[in-house]
Amino acid sequence: MVQTIDPVVSAVPQPDPAVAELLQSVVDTARAIFGAQASSIMLLDTAAHELSFEAVSGQGQEFLVGRRFPAGRGIAGWVAASGEPMVVDDLRDSSSFDRDIADSTGYVPDALMAAPLIRGDRVLGVLEVLDPSPQARSGLPELDLLGLFARQAAVALHVLTTHAPRPVPDAPDVPPRTELLRLLSEARRLLGE
Repeated sequence: MVQTIDPVVSAVPQPDPAVAELLQSVVDTARAIFGAQASSIMLLDTAAHELSFEAVSGQGQEFLVGRRFPAGRGIAGWVAASGEPMVVDDLRDSSSFDRDIADSTGYVPDALMAAPLIRGDRVLGVLEVLDPSPQARSGLPELDLLGLFARQAAVALHVLTTHAPRPVPDAPDVPPRTELLRLLSEARRLLGE
């Protein structure tokens, strides 16, 4: 399946607090679901042809947000380009794994799961789960769950970034926020929370 890659991130000095909160919630939840040491979301900046860490939970969360690397490198780059999820149980044997990028982050995982954030036919970024518990990466159902979670995150991100509410004095709850809350509730229901 060929995906087109669309920019989501541009060089914006101050990230939208709602987007930052959403992405942090996604990585925190993904880390908990899969019993992982770390989880991250990298968004694609096609203008710079880079992936940018936008949210991190666990290892590296203190310093990785904002770091960038070339979009064509590593497993995250492959997932972004192909639009397909990937599980690697032993990264020492993976030719797709870019150890130099991992070394530069200060955390070199042994295993990882990655899924593209896709909205329609557009790749927005990549959700990675690093060193998930062995039972959480044991087969296709787990990879499907990660893919489903990544799709829900992509829809919520799309709603937040394309349907920004217009300032309306004393508006109780504008439709985009309602839609986002509905999507997050649906994701929780699907994940059995």
